[in-house]
Amino acid sequence: MPADAYADMCRAEVWPENWDAWCLFDALSTQWRAGPGGVIGLDYGVLAEELRLREIPADQHAQLRSDIRVMEAAALDSLYDDND
Repeated sequence: MPADAYADMCRAEVWPENWDAWCLFDALSTQWRAGPGGVIGLDYGVLAEELRLREIPADQHAQLRSDIRVMEAAALDSLYDDND
């Protein structure tokens, strides 16, 4: 799906420099690990497979993993927000 078409469906703006990381995070949206206490985090084995399938150059992997970790942490903070 083109970025502009997807952006029309989103409630938040995604800056162009974050688009690849956002697409990976979205692709991993069904790959959360959970335990008895709830969601723990993403399955990073699946991230490696997504990077391979999307043919993303190896020199971009570290930055994209870092970007995914930032989004994962924000999602977990939102899930377990004490204000709920």
